[in-house]
Amino acid sequence: MRTQHYLHSLFSPRSIAIIGASERAQSVGAVILGNLLAGGYKGRIFPVNPRHAAVLGQPCWPSIEEVGSRVDLAIIATPARSIPEIMAQCGRAGVRNAIIVATGFSETGNSGAVLERKVREIARTGNVRILGPNCIGIMRPDQKLNAAYTRIPAQAGELALVSQSGAMCSAVLDWAASNQIGFSSLISLGRSTDVDFGEILDYLIYDDKTRHILIYVEQIRNARQFMSALRSAARVKPVILLKGGRHPVDGEGSPTADAVFDAAIRRAGVVRVQNVDQLFHAAKSLSSGFRPRGRQLAILTNGGGPGVMAADRAGDLGIPLARLASDTTEKLDRLLPRGWSHGGMIDIGGDATPERYRDALLAVAGDPNVHSTLVLMAPHAMAEPLAVAEAIAEAAGKTTQTICCCWMGGGQVAAARQLLENARLPVFPTPDTAIELFHNIAKYYRNQKLLVQTPGPAGKTTAPRPGNPRLLIETLLAERRSVLSVMESKAVLSAFGIAVSQTVVAHTPTEAIFIAQQLGFPVAMKIDSPDLAQKSEAGGVRLNIASTESVLNAYQDIVGAVRQRQPEARINGVSIEPHLARANAREIMVGTFRDPLFGPVITFGAGGADNDLFSDRALALPPLNAFLARDLIESTRIGQALGQAGNTPALERTLIEKVLIAISELVCELPWVRELEINPLIVDENGAIAADARIVIDHAHSAEHGDFGHLAICPYPSHLLQEWQIDGTSVFVRPVRPEDAPLEQAFVTSMSEESRFFRFMDSIRELPPTLLARFTQIDYGREMALLATINDDGKERLVGSARYALSPDGEAVEFALAVADDWQKCGLGRRLMAALIDCARQAGYRTMVGDVLSSNAKMLRLMESFGFSILPHPEDRSAKRIVKTLGG
Repeated sequence: MRTQHYLHSLFSPRSIAIIGASERAQSVGAVILGNLLAGGYKGRIFPVNPRHAAVLGQPCWPSIEEVGSRVDLAIIATPARSIPEIMAQCGRAGVRNAIIVATGFSETGNSGAVLERKVREIARTGNVRILGPNCIGIMRPDQKLNAAYTRIPAQAGELALVSQSGAMCSAVLDWAASNQIGFSSLISLGRSTDVDFGEILDYLIYDDKTRHILIYVEQIRNARQFMSALRSAARVKPVILLKGGRHPVDGEGSPTADAVFDAAIRRAGVVRVQNVDQLFHAAKSLSSGFRPRGRQLAILTNGGGPGVMAADRAGDLGIPLARLASDTTEKLDRLLPRGWSHGGMIDIGGDATPERYRDALLAVAGDPNVHSTLVLMAPHAMAEPLAVAEAIAEAAGKTTQTICCCWMGGGQVAAARQLLENARLPVFPTPDTAIELFHNIAKYYRNQKLLVQTPGPAGKTTAPRPGNPRLLIETLLAERRSVLSVMESKAVLSAFGIAVSQTVVAHTPTEAIFIAQQLGFPVAMKIDSPDLAQKSEAGGVRLNIASTESVLNAYQDIVGAVRQRQPEARINGVSIEPHLARANAREIMVGTFRDPLFGPVITFGAGGADNDLFSDRALALPPLNAFLARDLIESTRIGQALGQAGNTPALERTLIEKVLIAISELVCELPWVRELEINPLIVDENGAIAADARIVIDHAHSAEHGDFGHLAICPYPSHLLQEWQIDGTSVFVRPVRPEDAPLEQAFVTSMSEESRFFRFMDSIRELPPTLLARFTQIDYGREMALLATINDDGKERLVGSARYALSPDGEAVEFALAVADDWQKCGLGRRLMAALIDCARQAGYRTMVGDVLSSNAKMLRLMESFGFSILPHPEDRSAKRIVKTLGG
């Protein structure tokens, strides 16, 4: 049982005041009031304007304070300068929410920013939530609520659109109207000075009318809140995102910012599209069940030109065409004209009959190398678009393979397209559009796999590291130093289990000779300077030095070259290390940098001599596990080139995965690290070793959210792992993981009917898939679920569960507790509840709330012993509302 979301009165208001209502046809107040009246809004409407007694036939009030009735939502349609006083009036009148349409705030400069802060502070004092400013308002078509400054109404449907751009809202509405697409909500955020994406997404998660969420975003203010809400929403409903401002404008913004944003979106399980058409095509295809099983695509076409266009676009997007199995080729040899391509782009001929289309599709659909098929139809003179569509629909019913269609043309193929849509097959007018749809939906399901990964901040243990890297960093911080030397950088890496080459810094040519002799020839020599990130460009690197004479010359050459090219650079000396020359080695670059919005970002790509050959880089947000590290590697061309090449054996990728996971642990545990680069990381069949490294630290670190406040994604809370002894049995307590779904389901189905009813207040027998996902795929930044398990004849068995989730009121957490019937009355429930209360208190929540049936006397007694207040339930007489204030 969930309480009503605290934004319910904003999106389902029972009364609306339009402040600045007017009869001037083009004025904001006139348009919005007209839309409310024309849309048939059922709630009470209060026009407010001191200059009018009535507006559009409605009685008018001189001010919001004189309305005399409760107002859920005030729409302020007046100039920016008037809004501070109006907002103060709204606070005094008890208005709960306000929409500010006006411009003239932060976007106009310092004076506008001051005005915006003033409005926000007044609203906060008066407990008024603000949507906007600079927004067009909201629409809720199923409620006949059109409170938006637009001339285009919306049809009712299952899509929710959340946009920072009012112009984009209008463009999308226009597109949707011509394509018969409806909305559950249309929400214009504007500058989102108060209510932001995070809260809106929280609301839409529980909105029964919304099946898919569409987002248009230009900028994010709070990455942690945004990612938490986005990941939470994407676990329950498909989220499709379009971003504006992908490239820096007028030199403003980082050139890597969009790549970082893309990495964040992938990790959130969201599909990102590039235009409005793709936004809706993706939504329609997901709702029809379109789900590519993999990336191997076959193209079936009755024209070479359209097939080549589709293949070209697939190549642009990195979609591989399938290599047909030999038995598939034999089947097609019997069906198709001689000379067909025998490849993934299959031209079945301009004279292809419906039967040839059907039989060819069934042959390709049975190929294990083909994951999806695009069927193209060009309306040749001999083509039968409708009959072919019927044949394709028939064949689609006989296979589980994913099928996408492209019927090119206009009126000749309209009926065929409608037939395919009725058969729930995605169909498009151009090959490019179809390929882009396939690409986007394939990315969506791939990203969903990334979403459910729950790596911890550290590997398998939370024991202190032998090298105590935190002490190493704190020592440097105490010295007010920011750039670590190569020796210091490698010491930190070594503390995280990364193999490093031995490095010693020589301060004179004589020292260099003796150090090289001690290390053994050949050696590599590099300038040691805190001011040079790129040593080679400054002339500061010499490799494969094989004699003492060469060491002496190299030392003098390095120092001389650097002083000439970079005269301001500080020089500590020259570092000397063994020259790592391995016959089968590959040189990799691994690093991190801190994005100003999303925090630490891990980079992977080619290093050393291959740096220019493979200029691509892949990015990922920490924390990482093996699955996420593998995905990062495979996202680059160098990663795909790690297989066997000629006489060079294939690399064991787990070697690189371990280094990436170690780097992830490093940036999770050491929030002061601003930059890190290992280049090259030398990898061969014997292992991976860091040949060169550089770390830059930052003295500023926020303690918000505990030790992991610098991360955009909260890691798995491995510090909560515990082992208890209860009645002589070891009980293991840990936070839930996505793979615990079978355990959770078995736990629920094994409960007695009474226990299930007490837990769910329903006669539920097993958890439906959506609820099971909600229980096991949680965001640890806003939820917690502690599982108590035992070893039952070699199998893990769940015997107790305690969980909390952020309450819809945004102030408290709602909890639930359940214990297996055969483990009741032994103290397990009490210990689980105590552990859960500690988690909520440490997370900074102020109140814990729960609903308990009045007949559940044992639970009520237990909660009373923890200091919960037992209160009447505001909505259900058969239940009690129990509340506990969490102290410090």
